[in-house]
Amino acid sequence: MSLSKITSDMKNISFKTNLKQKGLYLGLAALLIVPSSCSDSFLDVDPQGKQPGVVFWQNEADATKAVNAMYANLRSWNNTAFAAIAIESIGSDDAEKGSTASDATFFNQYDTFTVGSTEGQLGGFWEGQYQNINYANQVLDNIPAISMDETLKTRYLAEAKFVRAYSYFRLVRAFGDVPLRLTVPKDATEYNLPRTPKADVYAAIEKDLTEAAAVLPANYGAADLGRATKGAAQSLHAKVSMYQAKWQQVFDLTTQVISSGQYSLVADYEALFRIQNENSRESVFEIQNELVPSNKDASNSQYSQVQGVRGVQGGGWGFNVPTEELSKAFEAGDPRRDATIIFRGETTPSGDAIAATGDNPMYNQKSYVPFKLFVTGFNEGAQQNVRVIRYADVLLMNAEAANEIGNTTQALASLELVRARARGASKTILPKITTTDKAALRTAIWNERHYELAMENDRYFDVIRQGRAAQIFGPKGWKAGKNEVWPIPQNEIDISAGVLTQNPGY
Repeated sequence: MSLSKITSDMKNISFKTNLKQKGLYLGLAALLIVPSSCSDSFLDVDPQGKQPGVVFWQNEADATKAVNAMYANLRSWNNTAFAAIAIESIGSDDAEKGSTASDATFFNQYDTFTVGSTEGQLGGFWEGQYQNINYANQVLDNIPAISMDETLKTRYLAEAKFVRAYSYFRLVRAFGDVPLRLTVPKDATEYNLPRTPKADVYAAIEKDLTEAAAVLPANYGAADLGRATKGAAQSLHAKVSMYQAKWQQVFDLTTQVISSGQYSLVADYEALFRIQNENSRESVFEIQNELVPSNKDASNSQYSQVQGVRGVQGGGWGFNVPTEELSKAFEAGDPRRDATIIFRGETTPSGDAIAATGDNPMYNQKSYVPFKLFVTGFNEGAQQNVRVIRYADVLLMNAEAANEIGNTTQALASLELVRARARGASKTILPKITTTDKAALRTAIWNERHYELAMENDRYFDVIRQGRAAQIFGPKGWKAGKNEVWPIPQNEIDISAGVLTQNPGY
């Protein structure tokens, strides 16, 4: 979304029926700015029940609709499909384009680091994040004046701060300095903002997350599953701190999450990613998706569809596939390899036989939905939530931070919890890490992050913040001093009349 186009009220909001019937009620909001992308028409929702901005923000029901609309936008095309895959996955050594060779060839530009500032996924990702931020800012600007239950009001504001922080984190990782907008613009003089130094963006993110964690509950009842919790705010804050090498802060935040008793690892790693285990005790935050038989418009997630097994009913388009490098990276016998990768010719644990021939030798198993759950007329895998933060990630952040501050005992303990879950009952695989050498243990933890979080849009930026991108991605074309960030979308620079500037090298 161009910053100059953000509206000053909640115009053109359309609310549908239950999005997540088994948990959080999410209203589907018609987007304030209709994005341009190569998605199908899933965003072109009939704007039933529009309420003009002048009569909105009147009561608690309006506040609830606005917060639900904010959450609903998290699952949109630009947040979870092609744009997110291009920016957050394809550049890594774990993933490549997939599908047929001639389809969506723009992905190859991200894989080889030849992408220019006019490529459409850059603008799509930028637009998706600023849409989220706009929703959050509208909540934060307008709900305080509503006469409603004060406890609920305070919680809604905290939820908006979490969502805003999440989107700014995705932006600052991807682009570095970005415009920092913390309120809805009041008039045209506030439309164009210059880029804010990333240190200041990080500071704003941390402020939002600190304030959110102080208010958000540790958990919710069944009707509100999927909303941001205290643990989600603390865990995201820990990750933000990790990217700034604030190791004591990472350790303190992750220790609070661990000590809360709210989370534990699901014993079966493969089953963790299936629909029946959504919002499990390992889930810290998930983007909520659902297939609602009575409402196709609300069943619009394409996260699983774009990555599903190609050429089979109930599969998908076959993009963002694992690489041979990833397949070979796992330690011998690590069950996470087969739980992460669908191999051509295999039968999945859910009983789906994968053809021995096809466009791609491998597919992402973490986004996979069993073919029998496909419903004609709906997107394949529309039911599949997006796992954003898992407890295993918290444990590995805790291990890395503990090692960096010299607490080797705790580092080994947190690392072992993750390896032990993967090892299961086996006595012959994934031996316990025992080294007390700081550098060796750091490498072991980095490797564990690779195995544990593969194909979850973490690897690419992880390697960059570890300072290893030239070594690992260099053979693909990655260059230091340029590719730490992606180019700012040229359309945003043009619309800003030069107020926005381009990243070096682009």
